[in-house]
Amino acid sequence: MRRRKGIIAAVLSSVWLAGCATSALDMAPERPDRPWVPATTESGEVIAGEPQAPPTAEGYVLPANPILGKVPSPPTVDAAKVYSLSELIDLAETSNSATRIAWNDARRAALAAGIAESAFLPNITATAIGGYQGSSGHQTALGTGFSSNPSLDGTVSALSVQWLLFDFGERAAVVDAAKQGSVISNITFTAVHQQLIYSVALAFYNYVSAQAHLATATHSLKNTQDVQAAAEDRYKHGFGTVTEVAQARQGTAQANLAVVLATGGAQDAYLALITAMGISPLTKIKIANASGRKLSASMAAPIESFISNALGRRPDVQSAYAAKKASLANVRAAQAEFMPKFFLSANGTYNSGNLNVTSLPSGGQQPPTVNVSGNHLGGSLFAGVTIPLYDGGTRDAQLGRARAEADSADARLTQVQEEAVRQIVLADNALHTSLSSYSASQTLEAAAQTTFGSTLAAYRNGVGSITDLTLAETQLLQAKNASTDAYSMALSAAATLALAAGALGTAPQ
Repeated sequence: MRRRKGIIAAVLSSVWLAGCATSALDMAPERPDRPWVPATTESGEVIAGEPQAPPTAEGYVLPANPILGKVPSPPTVDAAKVYSLSELIDLAETSNSATRIAWNDARRAALAAGIAESAFLPNITATAIGGYQGSSGHQTALGTGFSSNPSLDGTVSALSVQWLLFDFGERAAVVDAAKQGSVISNITFTAVHQQLIYSVALAFYNYVSAQAHLATATHSLKNTQDVQAAAEDRYKHGFGTVTEVAQARQGTAQANLAVVLATGGAQDAYLALITAMGISPLTKIKIANASGRKLSASMAAPIESFISNALGRRPDVQSAYAAKKASLANVRAAQAEFMPKFFLSANGTYNSGNLNVTSLPSGGQQPPTVNVSGNHLGGSLFAGVTIPLYDGGTRDAQLGRARAEADSADARLTQVQEEAVRQIVLADNALHTSLSSYSASQTLEAAAQTTFGSTLAAYRNGVGSITDLTLAETQLLQAKNASTDAYSMALSAAATLALAAGALGTAPQ
């Protein structure tokens, strides 16, 4: 009867536990075409593990969590200061979350190398266990029955030492691989800063270009107003026509629209710059103008003169090289798995009370302790060797996998080097093209300015048509914008070449 009750209790417990597992489906959406409405606290925070609430009329809209609705505070900036590109980059490096994440990744990799090195040291564990032993039984002898209920209690304290003395270089190989992993993380940290400098520089150049477009559009509006004034003056003195005045006013309206669009473009460029810096979009900061820098063909040195140094300096190439060295260390570690290991083990115990135990089981924090003496004090010391004989091919598979990874790492290094050369050559071509474009656009802008000035003067003196004057003004606007774009493209191309060469360590000079 007692056994039957135990079986029934076990079955009921299993059914109850199974019901608990499937009841967790209440936390998921009820249907694929119905919204999930979570249970929330009074403040609006979602309660994990609770069944969903009844549907609402809001549909697929999550409840607002006030804790998450707090906008990050903008960094402390000097409202009266005009920030240069280098100062913007300094601000970005202290505020952008990407640099902090890369820094923590590098620290984590360094700690991983330290953990690997700790395998050379002995493992010392202290354990204290209190216990109680009891039993009950009924025996019959010569027609006489008697019961016994002995019980024992006491404590056992133990100190265990385990030390791997020699493993044919396996731990050294693991440490080497971990140190190379730390090198890779440190290189990545440098690459993140280079990429941040590059992103801020490009956004800065784009902002400067947008401001120049706005200035050009504003000046173009002034020119169209001059054209309109000239057309109205000619019409007033009987030399012009209503059509000419209407065309001039149309040009003024178009120029005014261009100013509105250029203003929006400048605002968008400012937001893009703030975003690249990684600071709050609510930050208000004054930005310096870099449009006065002179450009020349000397900015583009012969590519053969620096491509070798560039390959040796690029973060991705150095990272691929460190990964190759780490993979070779993993091969050595896999090879050492075939060799014996020599170890030392020692135990010291103190037993108080009258517990009858010969070993202490593993409790999750310490290895099992064997040969516990029944006396008050006890100890043991062992030195031995373990020799792997057969493991079903596991070590062979691990070695083959390590060798395949080493071969891939070597091929990956070659691939990264070839891609780096391609990027350097492409960036160098872009820089030469942009410098040539800037030189040509300056000539075009000068010619367009002369054409517009002479056409406006001729029109005011009764010579020429409003069509020619409008065309000249439009071509002047296009020439100025082309010069602005070419200037920005040249600066961006120079920054791109510096990044491709692995030399973008500070603000572009």
